[in-house]
Amino acid sequence: MLTLKDIRNDDRVTKYMEMADVNLAALGYTEHGKRHGRLTAGIAAHILKELGYSDREQELGAIAGYLHDIGNAVNRAHHDACSALLSEQILFSRGMDPGEIALIIGAVGNHDEAEGFPVSPISAALIIADKSDVHRSRVREKDRALFDIHDRVNYAAEASHVYVDASTKRISLEIKIDVKMVSVMDYFEIFLDRMNMCRRAAKALSCDFSLYINKNRLL
Repeated sequence: MLTLKDIRNDDRVTKYMEMADVNLAALGYTEHGKRHGRLTAGIAAHILKELGYSDREQELGAIAGYLHDIGNAVNRAHHDACSALLSEQILFSRGMDPGEIALIIGAVGNHDEAEGFPVSPISAALIIADKSDVHRSRVREKDRALFDIHDRVNYAAEASHVYVDASTKRISLEIKIDVKMVSVMDYFEIFLDRMNMCRRAAKALSCDFSLYINKNRLL
């Protein structure tokens, strides 16, 4: 059966992901390349593991997490749908079971907060994993005087972690922010829609969602 390792070693995937990140760099976006894909894959698999999903479901969640932004190689607009279509072509050519492909492209095609919805456990895990990647390592701009609000918030985020408590059915995102650079309200200004989507995703996993910033619970 196809694994995340197989996908990470696929030359077509690598080239598409590299170009996706190049395109977003040209548009002024934060990093959306292989680092983001690897992290999203790992967190999605971790969420599913902690909640008792099978090894194969964890693997499918990881593959979806790794591929979810590959469509930026085509265009930022509707990149979720583009990512799903490219993923389908790649996975089908590698001989993956069509039922597994359907689960993955459904998750990939629903990860964006503008139009997406947690349509499956794999989809829900991907959404939370994707939205939790807030960190200064994603900022490309070196001159802080040129930071936009996305750069400022990401650069101010010194650490972010997703915790899953299966016993209480709670998924928590804990972020450490340098409040000398941004306020908590700055974070909510750009991430409120994403956090609301995380709440819907947690509900799809029969869990509650909590957000902590500097150890203070906000959601």
